Amino acid sequence: MPLLTALVIVITAFFTAFLSGMFGMAGGLVLMGVLTAFLPLGQAMVTHGILQITANGWRAYLLRQHIQWRIVGLFSLGTVAAVGLLFLIPVHPNKASVYLTLGFLPLIVWVPRQWVHLDAGRPAHAVLCGFVSAGFSVAAGISSTVMDIFFVRSAMTRHEIVATKAIGQIIGHGVKVVYWSWAIIQAMGSGALPPLWLFLLALPLSFGGTWGGKQVLGKMTDTGFVYIVRILITLIGIFYMVRGINLMLA
Repeated sequence: MPLLTALVIVITAFFTAFLSGMFGMAGGLVLMGVLTAFLPLGQAMVTHGILQITANGWRAYLLRQHIQWRIVGLFSLGTVAAVGLLFLIPVHPNKASVYLTLGFLPLIVWVPRQWVHLDAGRPAHAVLCGFVSAGFSVAAGISSTVMDIFFVRSAMTRHEIVATKAIGQIIGHGVKVVYWSWAIIQAMGSGALPPLWLFLLALPLSFGGTWGGKQVLGKMTDTGFVYIVRILITLIGIFYMVRGINLMLA
């Protein structure tokens, strides 16, 4: 891996962890776009998954008293069902489809509540959240935006949303890492996996970014939190939509 590429990834890991530390999302969305631009798709998926597992694990630890474990358990049931389906029906996206999906998903948060009222606090909805999130994690590299549809409309506080989503994202990214690592090894051998030294450089910065984002989260209000999340991911989504269309037309 070229040194310049590694440097871009390491710096991006810090700033995106900071974003996720504040909002429980957005960071992973940005990181996936950067990795896809600089790495082959399979390597981008594995790298993104490992970095996000680490960042979300640290965020979950910092906010551990706010985790809603009942929701996590139900979410896990949905993930197990998705894993079985994914190995029965393999997913092979290209970069254009990944960017288009990254661009489309953020727009869902603007769907009026009365049209689709999904709430992670409801058992059936939590299971569905796990199923859908695992699928999008493997196919597009991200699951946080899908999870927002279920979490932003719940009765949870901003700290409970960020903490519980962190556990859910660890599960989803874990599925993605296993799935894409297996695909890379089958196609090109273990030597094609991202190098270990890249993670040794990026992970400490990811920890630092997550800690910094948590400090800002504590200064926000619940209402301001939801509003900023919607605006931020919409702007990111528009950028990725344009990028995906350009790749399709190239």
